[in-house]
Order: sequence, then C-alpha cells, then structure tokens
Amino acid sequence: MTRFDPRNLPDLVRRPIVTEKATILMEQNKYTFEVVPKATKPQIRAAIEDLFDVKVEKVNTSRPPRKKRRVGKFIGFKPQYKRAIVTVAAGDVDKIRQVLFPEV
Repeated sequence: MTRFDPRNLPDLVRRPIVTEKATILMEQNKYTFEVVPKATKPQIRAAIEDLFDVKVEKVNTSRPPRKKRRVGKFIGFKPQYKRAIVTVAAGDVDKIRQVLFPEV
C-alpha cells in the first residue's frame, strides 16, 4: 500500500454527511463523508483509518451534479463536492460511532 504523509491526511475529509439515506447506511457499517474533490480512494482509505483508528474494507466515491442557484438576476452554481461512502470492518463500528456521535 502506498504511504501518505500523515500530516496531510486530516485535510482530505471535510465533514460527515448525516442525512436520512446516510443514517440508513450506518446500519450496514457504511459511513458517508464529504471529502476534497481531488482526493483518491487510497488517500480517503488512509485518512479514515488514521483519523478513526478503524479498518476500512471498501471506499465508494461519487461527485453529485452541481445545482443552480439564483440571487436576483444572477445565476450561479453551488460549489461541487465529492462524497465518499466508507465501509468499515464489523469489529470497528463502536470506535467510529464514539467519535462521530459522542454521548452527551
């Protein structure tokens, strides 16, 4: 496996995505994150394993289409992002849940 600089890895993952669909996927050990658009699957795998100390089995990525936004007569687009759906090993589910959803 390729070695990545551990100082640059946390910058690849922007935030977890918590939607209804993402919550349903959590039951299947799949967690959804917004990542930098130029990040590759091996980089995302290394970043998640380093940040959460879990074993990643699979990484799926998608770049949803840009959406139009208007402000008065001016037409623009929302910024484009990349979504990564990460499948975590069955034994590591508790580790990632404690970090993403701490008990209050």
